[in-house]
Amino acid sequence: MIRLTTSRLALSSEPLYQQLRDELRERILDGSYPPLAKLPSESELIERFGVSRITVRQALRDLQKEGLVFSVQGKGSFVTKPKAVQELTRLEGFDEAMSPKGYDTHSKVLSMERIEANDRIAAALEVAPATPVIELRRLRYLNRAPISLDVSYFPEDVGRGLSGRDLAARDVFAILENDLNLALESAELTIEATLADGALARKLGVPAGSAVLRIERLTRAAGRGPVDFEYLYYAGDAYRYRLRVDRTNREARR
Repeated sequence: MIRLTTSRLALSSEPLYQQLRDELRERILDGSYPPLAKLPSESELIERFGVSRITVRQALRDLQKEGLVFSVQGKGSFVTKPKAVQELTRLEGFDEAMSPKGYDTHSKVLSMERIEANDRIAAALEVAPATPVIELRRLRYLNRAPISLDVSYFPEDVGRGLSGRDLAARDVFAILENDLNLALESAELTIEATLADGALARKLGVPAGSAVLRIERLTRAAGRGPVDFEYLYYAGDAYRYRLRVDRTNREARR
């Protein structure tokens, strides 16, 4: 249960419910109100901020519409566990996709090392088996909660170009394009469900055996070919891909 200290909203031309909404949103996004934590009751928010019950309810309704909180009848409001939604219609990195939606994102680099490519990695990167490649492992966070384990493989020259870059704060796609002058043009994705083993479960903060979304992605650069082969493991209840498909050439099928 989140406890509050006594305070009041600042004088402002904005409606009180917007000020309260923004205050609560900021605390959710900075981790002060962690995922699945119970928010203070309506009465506590009224006393803490010196506002009416109508104001509190409007602020909470707005936060529900944003997907930041959810309510349980008779129990109150709770912080939603972040669920990222990413479009499949364009190639974009995690930070690039989440930042415009107002999410706080960052990464923790677990390891970066030179390894010999196995048959699968070699085939994807179009190199001979046992060719040296660079493996990068990162834990990705959304609103301070772990959301995915990313295991990426790069041709050795590309991977060495990433060395020394701020891989915790910057998107790899942005570094490839802006720092290494690689024009990313397309990616092939395979998406499937699998179960988290003990090590993966600990990293994602889920029970062992939980369902996770496993995405295999191969990204190509113009005039270069494959530059990034990845296995992305997302907590099953935290990520969703969205795609619009159109039915075309209807006349031809009649």
